Amino acid sequence: MTMWADAIRAEAFRLSKSRTTWFWSVFFAPILMLIMGAISSFVIDANATKLAADPEAPPELTQMMATTPLDLGQAMVTNAGNLSNALVLLFILIGAATVYAGDYRWETWRLISARNTRPNLLLGKLAVVTGLSLVAMLAMLISGTLSDLIQAAVFDRGLTFTMDAGDVGQFFLLAGLSLLRILQFTMVGLLAAVMTRSLLVALFVPLVLGIAQFFLPMQVLPPMGFMPDSWLSILINPGGALDSIKNLVRGGEAAAAVADHVPVRAWISIALWTLLPAAGAIAWFNRQDLSKE
Repeated sequence: MTMWADAIRAEAFRLSKSRTTWFWSVFFAPILMLIMGAISSFVIDANATKLAADPEAPPELTQMMATTPLDLGQAMVTNAGNLSNALVLLFILIGAATVYAGDYRWETWRLISARNTRPNLLLGKLAVVTGLSLVAMLAMLISGTLSDLIQAAVFDRGLTFTMDAGDVGQFFLLAGLSLLRILQFTMVGLLAAVMTRSLLVALFVPLVLGIAQFFLPMQVLPPMGFMPDSWLSILINPGGALDSIKNLVRGGEAAAAVADHVPVRAWISIALWTLLPAAGAIAWFNRQDLSKE
């Protein structure tokens, strides 16, 4: 345990010196979302009369232009379920790929592997990526709250804050599932980094695989007779599997739309796509010749 803690401290210290990684992985997406949210509020407010008269306007727009007070507590619960959106996954992957493949790029494995066990070194990197993900999620949550405050100011809406014990539990469950999705997504990058010793491969393989996992169950498999809630569709799409679990946590109509057999299949899909790449990376790394970097 002490050696693992040493690995975490060493990796965290190195990451703390990389300002570029921190900016792109943690701060860029929240800043971009805040700017886009503010622009959207001003544009919608400028066209409020036209949009209010449009019977086909999305309900989200009608809700934004409502005069009822904006509940920041409920907005935070909603935002907690969106902390692993595509934009967050894209930019947190930059930091994860840098951590996982950085020692191959700078040829430093030979220096640090003599001071600790190989599993501890990889698990230390995983712990640091987990911490980086938590900071990125916190930044996104703050960005979402600021965006809600701007929205309330633009549309002259009052502010309230309601969050009971059930809402608190839902908030942490949704945030935890979002963190699990981020870690699962980056596990593929860890395996790719160890197998290929390449930062670019660690960056692009999860992206390509994630795009394929999104489109296959929706467009390719249904014509072949595999519906979105079938075993195959759920197993190849861990992101969709986690979305189903989130809907169960949200309750209401979202939970009612999840079939009874989906949760078990969803958890199996999530476990496989999280644990197998991690185990594969550790096994490969243990047998790897680090003298040929």
